[in-house]
Amino acid sequence: MPPAAPFPPQATVTTADPSLWDRVSTWVSENKAVVYTIAGVAVVITGAGAVYYIRSGSENKDKDGAPRPSKKERRKRKQAEREAEKAATEPTTGPTTPPTAKVESADELPEIDETTVQHLSDTARKEYAAKLKEAGNKAYGSKDFEKAIHLYSKAIICKPDPVYYSNRAACYNALSEWQKVVDDTTAAINLDPEYIKALNRRANAYDHLGKFSEALLDFTASCIIDGFRNEQSANAVERLLKKFAETKAKEIMSTKEPKLPSSTFVSNYLQSFRSKPRPAGLEEPADLSEETGKGQLQIGLNHLDNKNTPSYEAAAAAFDKALELGDLGEYEAFAYNMRGTFRCLRGKHEEALADLTKSIELDPSMTQSYIKRASMNLELGAPDKAEEDFAKALEHNQEDPDIFYHRAQLHFIKGEFTEAASDYQKSIDLDRDFIFSHIQLGVTQYKMGSIASSMATFRRCIKNFEKTPDVYNYYGELLLDQSKWQEAIEKFDMAIDLEKETKPTNMNVLPLINKALALFQWKQDFAEAEKLCEKALIIDAECDIAVATMAQLLLQQGKVTDALKYFERAAELARTEGELVNALSYAEATRTQIAVQDKYPQLASKLTGAGASAVAR
Repeated sequence: MPPAAPFPPQATVTTADPSLWDRVSTWVSENKAVVYTIAGVAVVITGAGAVYYIRSGSENKDKDGAPRPSKKERRKRKQAEREAEKAATEPTTGPTTPPTAKVESADELPEIDETTVQHLSDTARKEYAAKLKEAGNKAYGSKDFEKAIHLYSKAIICKPDPVYYSNRAACYNALSEWQKVVDDTTAAINLDPEYIKALNRRANAYDHLGKFSEALLDFTASCIIDGFRNEQSANAVERLLKKFAETKAKEIMSTKEPKLPSSTFVSNYLQSFRSKPRPAGLEEPADLSEETGKGQLQIGLNHLDNKNTPSYEAAAAAFDKALELGDLGEYEAFAYNMRGTFRCLRGKHEEALADLTKSIELDPSMTQSYIKRASMNLELGAPDKAEEDFAKALEHNQEDPDIFYHRAQLHFIKGEFTEAASDYQKSIDLDRDFIFSHIQLGVTQYKMGSIASSMATFRRCIKNFEKTPDVYNYYGELLLDQSKWQEAIEKFDMAIDLEKETKPTNMNVLPLINKALALFQWKQDFAEAEKLCEKALIIDAECDIAVATMAQLLLQQGKVTDALKYFERAAELARTEGELVNALSYAEATRTQIAVQDKYPQLASKLTGAGASAVAR
């Protein structure tokens, strides 16, 4: 599955750079070792913050951006789900010992209890147990579950066989007595730690009891024992990971204090709007009191120039205080615009929408407020409302290139590449100096399959914007997508050098991460890739994509415990529920692998073997 084409800072406040997530996920899908390393599935975040699970290389996507299985695959999965349910409820039919007993039916057996069984020979016990199991299976088939339980219980007295416990568990399963299912399957697993059917049956019971972590552990162990050949168990792992992560994410988000994302993210968002002069009267060094709303607006704008996390936090606080102090006069609409921007970045959507709407009411000509509200509506899954906002913005100003640039982003995200290219070109026609319109046009051409046109666009960008690092970074990504490894790394190096030269105190770390991923894919040079991620995290400690990439690098090397720390860190940094679900899914899958290895040390070699064979394929 080739990655989605990279694109520069977007109107939508989503992941800092979805192309990097795509780069990680593409490597995962093409090199299944990581799939096995994290319990049989790979969890990937899309540009819209939605989570999906890599199961194939298909490029078809559903409306949320997740891969859409083919009809054949969907039928196959439904059949697997039906078989999984059937396997969880039906007893094992094959006898564990040859049915050599001469007794014709269970009714002809002597009364079996703890006392009478002592007088039977070992051979008689085995014979009676097998016949009782056979009779139990018939009773189960007739849906006489109580009788089946009685017969399996007698069989267990004769011979504590894991199959008998598992079959009795199937009866309890049919009666929805989930704790008894757990008790019996646990007894079976104690007798045979690699009894796949009992593991799956217990996992199903744990699922019904709401014990998702325990269920995930059992299904994962089952997958490892079976060499990841059982589609039913793999599907169950996916489902449980999703269920666990979504449940946990809702709990966390209900109490999580909103915070700004990394400085890389904020900078990329802010620079997706053309730089404009400050409103007249707020320029430096205007002598404005800090105790006035206008003074606080000026302070906030001053902090924005520093482009780092503490400064962004200080800017947000200043915009809040400006509106608290009031008396803003002609600057009131601008103040609501800026406060709404930072509330949006924090993920406080309702409050941000209210601020941007207020800004529009105060000054309908401030088209940037329409654009930002459109961006939020797009993130919140309301593209129709986003289109309405762009239309309203154009009613007020048809010569604002930002409107066309951000509307093009809407078309791009919806896969409407012809319309996107047209809007990017219109943006360029109105302002040829905004680099991201040129970059995004090249990326859109690439997505449309016009590789030659795309490469030509980027070569022109390099000629006209030779000191702009973003050009080299995104050009490098397109080269990387074509497996032009050396050329891609050269472009990333150029971007890194220019970042150091032009922004020594607030570097954009994306070229560092891109280079790490290039080395990761091309040469499996984990050591150098890790160093690059470490550099990125020194510069921007809260860069979620750097954290996620580091986690994947560690995972690939089998450093599972270290990888888990980074996935947990990614969860701490998550700004939206979608991002949190993604991080929690990875973390829980990794945590489950550690638990499986601790609980079933004999499976470690099987896990390693599965990963090795996957790479060979």
